[in-house]
Amino acid sequence: MKTVQERITLLGKALFRRDDICSSEGSISSFPILFHTPFLVSGVGIVICMQGFFTFALNRCVMRASAGETLFIPDGAEFRVMEESSDLDVHFLLYQVEPIRDILGNQVVSMYLYSQLVPKPCYVWQTGEEDELLRYMMQLDATLLQNDTFRQYEQKLLLLALTHRLCSLYNRKLMNNQNAMGHRNEVFLKLISLIEQYYMQERGVEFYADKLCLSPKYLSVICKSICGYTVKDLVSKSIIRKSISLLKNTQKNIQEIADMFNFPNASFFGTFFKKQMGMSPGQYRKNIAF
Repeated sequence: MKTVQERITLLGKALFRRDDICSSEGSISSFPILFHTPFLVSGVGIVICMQGFFTFALNRCVMRASAGETLFIPDGAEFRVMEESSDLDVHFLLYQVEPIRDILGNQVVSMYLYSQLVPKPCYVWQTGEEDELLRYMMQLDATLLQNDTFRQYEQKLLLLALTHRLCSLYNRKLMNNQNAMGHRNEVFLKLISLIEQYYMQERGVEFYADKLCLSPKYLSVICKSICGYTVKDLVSKSIIRKSISLLKNTQKNIQEIADMFNFPNASFFGTFFKKQMGMSPGQYRKNIAF
């Protein structure tokens, strides 16, 4: 059984290598040394503080996390630990989203936007679901000890479930802060939810604008101003993510996939896919087979 210090050291090495999953594999009493200087995070980070406190800088904004609180570190953030209490006890997990990106829903892929929708983004709070998050972390830790052909698939499913849970937590937090969000951000969140529900059938901005009782032009302006993409772009990205998942994980032929998205025929779908990905669906499937 690894000692606390051994786990801290191994966590630091995993972070340095940019492993897909970097876990403390249980509670630790201090952070790896590389966090004592600014560290550019690659992936989604979760730190659950069980005891004591620590102060940190996230994108150069100094904050504090105390016992019973959870810190969420967004992808691409600059993170630095400033101070640790002598009785610190935390659980740490950092994971890459890229291995599961093709099976994530539109709401989850947009999670990084959620933390930017309020004037003062909230990265630390008592979610009330710390025990549930710990269970996910413990299950992932168990897969790190496995060495069989099913390990990768189990990790993907656990990370998918955990990411959806994090998205749900962020969504509820933002909905509780609707006054701070403003009308535009509220509309955007509703749009994301609608796209997730209808993207396989509806691609036109008019459909989503009608659902939101807005003009297509106004909805387009809101969407572009918040995320930099048009409504059509977001729908197209959803279709591509689902298409990639189907090409990777099923035996459906190109015509069957085209039918799922209501394309007139396989040729139309192939043209759409190639425009987005730079290769045909058949070429993509052939490439991932090697």
